[in-house]
Amino acid sequence: MKSLTKKVQRFLVSEDGPTAVEYAVMLALIVIVCLTAVRAIGTNAAAKFTEAANALT
Repeated sequence: MKSLTKKVQRFLVSEDGPTAVEYAVMLALIVIVCLTAVRAIGTNAAAKFTEAANALT
């Protein structure tokens, strides 16, 4: 257990900790943008398919 505590302390003191947090934040923002884009494309596609189906009937 003491070894784990020392490893955590070393990780928090080193520069890798803040860098990992920055990468995690950037990844979260990229995922949010991608999900928003996919949802918008899906909504537009569904509207076009509905429009085409209504035109055929």
